[in-house]
Amino acid sequence: MTTTRNARLAGALLAGGLGLLPLTGCSFTSENFSCDTNSCSVTLSGAGAEVDLPIGPTISLGSVEDGRASISVGGTSVSCAEGESVAAGGLSLECTSVSGDEVKLTASLN
Repeated sequence: MTTTRNARLAGALLAGGLGLLPLTGCSFTSENFSCDTNSCSVTLSGAGAEVDLPIGPTISLGSVEDGRASISVGGTSVSCAEGESVAAGGLSLECTSVSGDEVKLTASLN
């Protein structure tokens, strides 16, 4: 009888916790990115810089050369210049600024 009661209690707690899950993804901010429900603003500085986004795969910066940033999204490589948009890894990326060894971009769900 105690085992059944504990199982029911654990199930109820799990169900209640899952019900709150959508609320936790509404907004998130870190040192190099901030996210709302469907998009994130990201700053990557220096070759090898990466960020794990709550809305999608890891984004990493390969290099910045001649005004183009080489970016890897979940293992798929793309490049973009300031003002360009590309799609990779289920995300749409808009490169808002590319300069020096830094890229600023907006990542949103496709």
